[in-house]
Amino acid sequence: MKKVYILGGEQSDFERNWSKEGKSLVGMFREVIEDAFRLSNISYEEISRLNKENKVGAFVGNFAAENYLSQGHLGAFLTEVNEAFNGIPSARYEAACASGSTAIDAGMAKILSQQFDLAIVVGIEMMKTVDSKLSGTFLGSAAYYEKEAAGVDFPFPNLFSKLADATIEKYNLNANRYMSNLAEISYINYSNAKRNTKAQTRNWFMSRAQANERKTGTNPLVGGRLAVSDCSQTTDGAAMVFLASEEYARSYCKRNNYLIEELPYIKGWGHRNAPLTFDAKIIDSINDPYILKWTRTAVEEAYKKSGLHVNDMDLFEVHDCFTSSEYATLSCLGLTEPGREYEAIESGLISFNGNKPVNPSGGLIGGGHPVGASGIRMLLDLYKQTSNKADECQVENAKNAMMLNIGGSATTNYTFIVGRD
Repeated sequence: MKKVYILGGEQSDFERNWSKEGKSLVGMFREVIEDAFRLSNISYEEISRLNKENKVGAFVGNFAAENYLSQGHLGAFLTEVNEAFNGIPSARYEAACASGSTAIDAGMAKILSQQFDLAIVVGIEMMKTVDSKLSGTFLGSAAYYEKEAAGVDFPFPNLFSKLADATIEKYNLNANRYMSNLAEISYINYSNAKRNTKAQTRNWFMSRAQANERKTGTNPLVGGRLAVSDCSQTTDGAAMVFLASEEYARSYCKRNNYLIEELPYIKGWGHRNAPLTFDAKIIDSINDPYILKWTRTAVEEAYKKSGLHVNDMDLFEVHDCFTSSEYATLSCLGLTEPGREYEAIESGLISFNGNKPVNPSGGLIGGGHPVGASGIRMLLDLYKQTSNKADECQVENAKNAMMLNIGGSATTNYTFIVGRD
């Protein structure tokens, strides 16, 4: 099978509030693109050359710029960064919180079909333009808005609290033990974020005690069982990666005195959609051992394409939009049998120093969740980990890593496995 290599990339500092800085969407595009070009040692002149040969394209992941910024047509914004992008095929891709992965998938497909040698994949979201309640309303459009979000202040905390309820019921779990496990997930992700110089919460405080102290002034409930500590962040941010054909990757390595064996590539991937509404998902999975059966199918698809297994993975970046989503995905990844996810948490398996670290970056809860950029940020972190460039977040001897990016209430499910030979 042909290979799609990752040449590098960059993310913005997810702690920043771009509206308060008086900076625009164009400014965010420009900063992340120019930083990625510089760090990857790719020039605008090279892009112009590839454009003349019809061998380069751009793919932009974004969910809700129409709501947050009254702006659509984001695929065209690269032309505002540099004239080298004039004429390049580019478009915006959207699948709720999996928008970034949709852009990755599209770029990868163009390379595998031999149309492009290089894909410029950018994810971007400016979300701090409105208050949290209005932002929750905007995010509600990732669900079936009319049925699940209309008139609900914070639709997604409530939906993922329903996932918590359904998990407890399906597997006959002790509710107090389950909620303690969710608190531990939160604590792990906040702790991991402190190592990450681009994480939104790297300077925040979160102890195990506070994560368990729901209903208090510092950790109030937001929706159903879930408190502030169980939720990912409202984030301004962007991320970018370069994807390349094997032929282009070899020429890139030659120019930069690299060995192609040093470059990570995408070894496997999966994409599955579940029913749109949460209740339909639960009905669809009623006779399946996995509560998120299509998430599990996407994971299995990536393992099958790569020829790898959970035992071959050195770390995972997963979609912890809420602690209940990370909990449910632990069995989907194959870390435990379904219904026994607590074993991976209580044993320390998924902690930074465990045998299968989950979200060493801090994930969405600790690192931040600029919706359209999250999938691309995950892929960038897998690239960093498997090329030994993750700095303080580095998992020792990481050679293969998997990401899981979901949109809506686990409606759209994307998985990618990245590694080196």
